[in-house]
Amino acid sequence: MATAMPRYQRVIHWFRRDLRLSDNTALSHASRDAGKVLPVYISSDWKGEHHWTGPARQAFLCGCLESLSKNVEHAGGRLIFRRGDFVEELRQLIDESKAEAVYVNRDPDPFGRETEKRVKELCREKGIEFHDFQDVVLHDPSDVLTGSGTPYKVYTPYSRTWFDQPKPESVNAVRRIHTLTTIQKGEVPRVADWGLSFEGELLREPGEKAARKRLKAAVRESMGDYAETRNDPAADATSHLGADLRYGTLSVREVFHRAEKARQAASSESERLSIHAFQKQLAWREFFMAILHHFPEVQETDFNADWRGLEWDDPGEGDKFERWKEGRTGFPIIDAGMRQLAETGYMHNRVRMITAMFLTKDLHLHWRHGEAHFIQHLLDGEIANNNGGWQWSAGTGADAAPYFRIQNPWTQTQRYDGEGEYIKRWVPELEKVDAKRLKKPPEESPKLCADYVAPVVDHKTERDETLRRFQKHKEG
Repeated sequence: MATAMPRYQRVIHWFRRDLRLSDNTALSHASRDAGKVLPVYISSDWKGEHHWTGPARQAFLCGCLESLSKNVEHAGGRLIFRRGDFVEELRQLIDESKAEAVYVNRDPDPFGRETEKRVKELCREKGIEFHDFQDVVLHDPSDVLTGSGTPYKVYTPYSRTWFDQPKPESVNAVRRIHTLTTIQKGEVPRVADWGLSFEGELLREPGEKAARKRLKAAVRESMGDYAETRNDPAADATSHLGADLRYGTLSVREVFHRAEKARQAASSESERLSIHAFQKQLAWREFFMAILHHFPEVQETDFNADWRGLEWDDPGEGDKFERWKEGRTGFPIIDAGMRQLAETGYMHNRVRMITAMFLTKDLHLHWRHGEAHFIQHLLDGEIANNNGGWQWSAGTGADAAPYFRIQNPWTQTQRYDGEGEYIKRWVPELEKVDAKRLKKPPEESPKLCADYVAPVVDHKTERDETLRRFQKHKEG
C-alpha cells in the first residue's frame, strides 16, 4: 500500500510548556503532517531578577531542556535552541528552514496567549499555517461554563461540570523525528544565561524520564491514601507532580487517566475516594486557570472588587516581610515552611495556606508580595494556581475563605504537626523543645528557646486588627 504524501515538507514545532515526546498534542500532529519537523525552544533574554521565576526554577527548566534534547536526539532529531524575542527568533527560523507551518500547544497564561497572537500574525505575514492545540489542560476554559454560558466563580459547581465532561485521550508518543540538519543547533540554556547562579541540589530530578517515574510512584504509593495523608506535612505524602505538570514533562491527560485506572481498580471505597480527592486537585488547577483566563485582572488586583482598596501595611516598613521570607517570625510552623521553600523550592500545600494567611492576616501585607516570593521560588509555581491560592488565603479571591476565617498558626500546628516532626526537620533550633510547647505562644519567656527568635507579632492582637480593617472597609 502506498504511503500518503505528508501535508507539508517541513514545519516548526515550538516547545514551551510541553517538554516531552510522549502524549504531546502539537508535536504528534506536526510529526504526522510533515516530512520533516524542526523542534525549537526559545529562551527569554532577560537578565537579573524576574518577577515570575528564580534560580532554582531556571535550574529545573535547564535540566528539563537538557533531557529533552537527548530524547529528541534518541528519536533521530535535533532540538534547536535560540534566545531572544520569540517572534523575531521564529521569523529567522522560518526563513532559514523554509518552514510551511508552525505547531504549538497553547499557553494558559495571558502573556503566553498574547505571544501566540503575535506568532499567528507572523505566520499570516509569511503566508504559512499556524496550528495551535489544547494540551496544558484537560478542558479549555471556554468549555466549562455555567448553563447561561458565563464563567464559574465558585469551585464546586465548576468541578461538577468539569468531571461530567468526557476527558480527552492521550496521543501516541513520538518515536521518530525527521528533522533538518542544516540549521545551527545552538546551546542548551544554562542558569548563568539569565545572570543567575544556582549552587544547590534540585529536590526533583528534571526531565521526562524522571517525571514518569514520579507518576508511577504516585499511583503505586500515595494516591490510595491521599485523602488521609495529604495534610500531613511531615509525611510528605503528596504526588510531587506539580513541577512536571508546570513544565510539561508529563501530560495532564496521562496523569488523570492513570489515576482513573487506579481508582477503577481500587480494592476499597476509601482508596477510591482518596484517588478521587487527588483528581479534584487537577480540577482546582483548571478552575484557577479558568479564572485567570476569564478575569486576567486578577494578576494586578483583587478578584473580589468589594475588597479593592482595603488597608494594607507597607512591606518596606520594619522587617516583618524579610523575617517572613527568611523563616524568622518566631512562629515555628511558618518558619519551617519558609525555610523548606528557600532550601528546596517546594513547600507542603497545607503549609502554603498557613504561611499565606499569616502574611496577609497577621502581618497585614498585601497578597501580591507573597505571591511574587512564592512564584520565584516554587519549582511547581503555576501563575494561575499561585494567584488563586494567595487570593483564597487573603479572602479576596474566587471562592475564597471568608475574611473572618483567620487561621491560628498555633492551633494549625496542633492539628497538622502535633508531634513537631515537620517543624523540627526545618527549624533545628527547636529540635530539643517539647512538641507540646510548639502548639502555643511561649509563656515562660519571649522565646521558645535561647537561639530561636521571639514571635514577631501576637496572633490574637493581629487577628482583631484584621477583622477591624475588613469590617471598616465593608462599612465604608
